[in-house]
Amino acid sequence: MSAPTLRTARATHGPKAPRAGAGRRHGSTGAFGRPSTRLTLVMVLFAVYALLPLAWLLINASKTQPELLHSFGLWFSGPFALVDNIHAVLTYDGGIYLRWLANTLLYVVLGAGGATALATLAGYGLAKYDFPGKRAVFATVLGAIAIPGTALAVPTFLMFSQLHLTNTVWAVIVPSMVSPFGLYLIWVYALDAVPTEVLEAARIDGAGELRTFLTIGVRMLAPGIVTVLLFAVVATWNNYFLPLIMLNDPQLYPLTIGLQHWNLQATGVSSDPIYNLVITGSLLAIVPIVALFLALQRYWQSGLAAGSVKA
Repeated sequence: MSAPTLRTARATHGPKAPRAGAGRRHGSTGAFGRPSTRLTLVMVLFAVYALLPLAWLLINASKTQPELLHSFGLWFSGPFALVDNIHAVLTYDGGIYLRWLANTLLYVVLGAGGATALATLAGYGLAKYDFPGKRAVFATVLGAIAIPGTALAVPTFLMFSQLHLTNTVWAVIVPSMVSPFGLYLIWVYALDAVPTEVLEAARIDGAGELRTFLTIGVRMLAPGIVTVLLFAVVATWNNYFLPLIMLNDPQLYPLTIGLQHWNLQATGVSSDPIYNLVITGSLLAIVPIVALFLALQRYWQSGLAAGSVKA
């Protein structure tokens, strides 16, 4: 067959049409098969897992005692009693809840604040100064991170008992000021966040070590300090086992032990129907932590953005 005849045949019949479904098999995997869709579904599941207990707490804190015991836990029922429950929590047993809240704030301010300050000083020193025994100190810090705090609770109690400090606020504050993990975070962050050249320039200009740390080091370490502060505040606010073994005076209880005391009171032999107070008190206890995270979120975001840009 001549060349014109071949061209005529191709023009008549045209290119071979693709088989049905071939493009769907090779060009698209469907809506649920896309990686972005699968990742979104996973994140939605994580969000539901995290927010469901909070929703349960908020819903049940708005119920009266009878409705709390005889209604579905994930939906509202009866009159909206959140304001009445809050008033009952703050006035029950002579306002002991406010005393527990003040104790918790004291432990957080002195314990978590002290832990952040000590971790910042020590981490900065380990990162920017060379001294004999530096490797041994760093190995000790890493070893302290590997030891769970509950394993040290009983030895700490025995030591404080010998010092006659049990059943005092210092029995909770002093152990809370030790944060090996916070020290490690500051050390790692200071290695790159505080250039050695900047410190040397400050020394050449005549600035002392303390002034250099306060005016230059602290500003550059601000995102790392905020991170350590948040970890320390959450750990101290939620601290349960240490106050449990150190304190036996209800006037010194933090919120964690106080709410557990109410819970035992509600479920004991001579039970007092205060489940609604336990739930409402638990809701009030998480409000300061949420507010703190929202207030310090911008420092976290600025630190992440700064760490993602390299010269």
